[in-house]
Amino acid sequence: MIGFLTGPMLMISLAIFFGGLAYRAVMYVRGLSWQLDRVAYKPHFTHGLKGALHSIRRWMIPGGTYGWRTQPFMAAAFFLFHIGAVLVPLFLLGHQVLLKQLLGFSLPTLPSLAADVLTVVAIIGGVMLALRRIALTEVRILTTPYDWFILAVSVAPFVTGFIARMHWGNYDFWIIAHILTGELLLIIAPFTKLSHIVLFFMSRGQLGMDYSIKRGGMKRNYAFPW
Repeated sequence: MIGFLTGPMLMISLAIFFGGLAYRAVMYVRGLSWQLDRVAYKPHFTHGLKGALHSIRRWMIPGGTYGWRTQPFMAAAFFLFHIGAVLVPLFLLGHQVLLKQLLGFSLPTLPSLAADVLTVVAIIGGVMLALRRIALTEVRILTTPYDWFILAVSVAPFVTGFIARMHWGNYDFWIIAHILTGELLLIIAPFTKLSHIVLFFMSRGQLGMDYSIKRGGMKRNYAFPW
């Protein structure tokens, strides 16, 4: 079973993940209005690109925006979870072994201790995101079972992987659970809120282009109101 999950099923999951997210990105661009958006973006592309990169960069820095500074708990939860969620899947030694077997190349790997720490950090960030949904009334009333499902699917690969790594309980059970939850995440990402993996950059970039081109941001050294 593990052979199938780490072979053909993994390839299918990755194809759906990358193909689906690429499709979402293309459809986002195609969905832009010629009258409101593209007519301004094309002749001012250089200014727009600078604004887009500035907007994305500011939102990827803890405390880099007014929104992050006014919500420190949310900012901490966001960055704790996403730092682990990006670095561990990309650079974990075990994942690179699979990548080498499947595609013939691999990426640099994290030291085992660093991977363990980042996994725990991601789990803590996920718990903090859950606590925020419970504790804050304005967030709780907007939270649906779908939101809990997405959060659970996002955190599950880290929990199951860490349990398997620590050899707590039945190793075979937990490693299969880790692989299944990881591949589930890859498969559903393009069709759910997890598509923000790519749409975050698209939307923040578009807002940056809007402010730099249409609202005078290029004349104010890209001093955007966030």
